[in-house]
Amino acid sequence: MTVADLVYIDSTGYHYADYPTFLQFVQDQYRGIYGADVYLGPDSMDGQWTAILAQALYDTALTGSKTYNSFSPTTAQGVGLSRVVKINGLRRNVPTRSTAIVTITGTAGTVILNGIVADSLGQQWALPASVTIPPGGDIDVTATSTVDGAVQAEASTITVISTPTLGWQSVTNSSAATPGAPVEQDGELRLRQSVSQAIPAQTVIQATRAALANLSGVTEVRAYENVTDITDGNGLPPHSVCFIVQGGDVTDITNTIGLYKTPGTNTFATGPNSHAETYIDPAGLPVPINFYSPGIAATIGVQLTIKALTGWDSSFETPIAAAVAELVASFGIGGTVVYTQIFVSAYNAAPIPGTYYVQGVQIQKNGGGFAAANIILDFNEIPECDPNADIVFVIV
Repeated sequence: MTVADLVYIDSTGYHYADYPTFLQFVQDQYRGIYGADVYLGPDSMDGQWTAILAQALYDTALTGSKTYNSFSPTTAQGVGLSRVVKINGLRRNVPTRSTAIVTITGTAGTVILNGIVADSLGQQWALPASVTIPPGGDIDVTATSTVDGAVQAEASTITVISTPTLGWQSVTNSSAATPGAPVEQDGELRLRQSVSQAIPAQTVIQATRAALANLSGVTEVRAYENVTDITDGNGLPPHSVCFIVQGGDVTDITNTIGLYKTPGTNTFATGPNSHAETYIDPAGLPVPINFYSPGIAATIGVQLTIKALTGWDSSFETPIAAAVAELVASFGIGGTVVYTQIFVSAYNAAPIPGTYYVQGVQIQKNGGGFAAANIILDFNEIPECDPNADIVFVIV
């Protein structure tokens, strides 16, 4: 055995041996110097010394593996991944903060400088640097959470004035806050990098979809195209395209579709959650742009029949429900909710294996009847499942 057998690179990638193999190599070399009868047990000084050398060699090989893998977005991690995705013009999304539209009420002309308000949980929200109450006595402004991430605030809960100002009488929010997002995780960035490679694709609709998916805040995109001379099964008019975008800024989405779409092709979207916007092309001409953002929510209810075995505890329902809800959401816009896949997800969520099995699964859409059958979503629907409200357990 040589060092070349322990660490090498070939056409399939970087390879290195496990620690016991490294230890065996060092011990063989040691015995070649001091004799085959030298004792190298773990209770001897010589044995401990060879173990230290083997561990050092193994750790070095492991570092080499991480260095090698950092050159590919498929295997890079952390800072390495942040650097390598720059070849696709990407950067890791930084944390964002939750925002809420609040109504400030008070005496006309009152100027509020660096105001801070708070919700019923004591979470603080910062107003714009300067807010002047108009003659009408109230004004709507955007309040931003003072911390990163998905800070929640339900409607009518931001009511506390933390920085009192003469003439400022009250504050409230008529709608729930829009949650922020944490720093983009490696898996999310890898997925976005994979999608982004379609930006220079040969088909325009693929390139548009990729450009939309690369926008800040966008979590999912579905694109449809009707190339026929008649309205298709999704209701798309002849020679039109349709985009369903989850997340992101409406203006960014509008401009991206306008920039990428084929000239003369209509964009289709109508009804709930549809947007009718205008893109100004490089010549200064208005172009109508229609799209869905977000998709139409389809609430998926799940009824799980659980056979409780020895060791079962009702607290197990929480992780099971979380796993099932995550799976349902993963079926995506316009997808098919496959009920048989829920068996596996619910069973693998067991905190203690062997304490139950899933005897039956039935699903429903938007409060309809439960059935052991797949649910095919409409082209612009996105599945939602609240683990606390939409999952029913039947314990037998």
